[in-house]
Amino acid sequence: MEQEQFKKEVLPVRERLLLYARKLLDDPDDAEDVVQEVFLKLWYMRDALDRYQNLPALAMRIAQRLCLNKLKTRGRIVGDLSECFALSDGITPYTQLERKENMERIMRIIDMLPGLQQAILRMRHVDGLEVEEIAGLTGSTPEAIRMNLSRARKRVRDQFFKM
Repeated sequence: MEQEQFKKEVLPVRERLLLYARKLLDDPDDAEDVVQEVFLKLWYMRDALDRYQNLPALAMRIAQRLCLNKLKTRGRIVGDLSECFALSDGITPYTQLERKENMERIMRIIDMLPGLQQAILRMRHVDGLEVEEIAGLTGSTPEAIRMNLSRARKRVRDQFFKM
């Protein structure tokens, strides 16, 4: 894709991307950064853009992922995961209640895990820490953390489906 064709097809999406990013991030500067990153990513993949049927949808998806990554690094996506689901349309009070009850069940199951697995699982999924950060805090290796995370997740999943 040449520069002129890129300008014609990608730049008109800028306003929609900016509105979407502002809505998710609540910060105009961060939203502008995200839009610029989207354009950079699309520019780097300009030779492969012909394979995509809906370029605006691709741009929106990239913007969504970048916004979520930015929120995660800010530490704003922590705690109750049901808040993340509240962004989508069509959620009924019944599904909200069901999600809340499921989260409460999962938290009770996590409380029953052995101490190290419980701590690692909370650090990873509630506090949003990366495996390397957890390894540094616990004085363990990243491989051991991944193994304990895997075991803890399996235990939670098995207990959840038994209930």
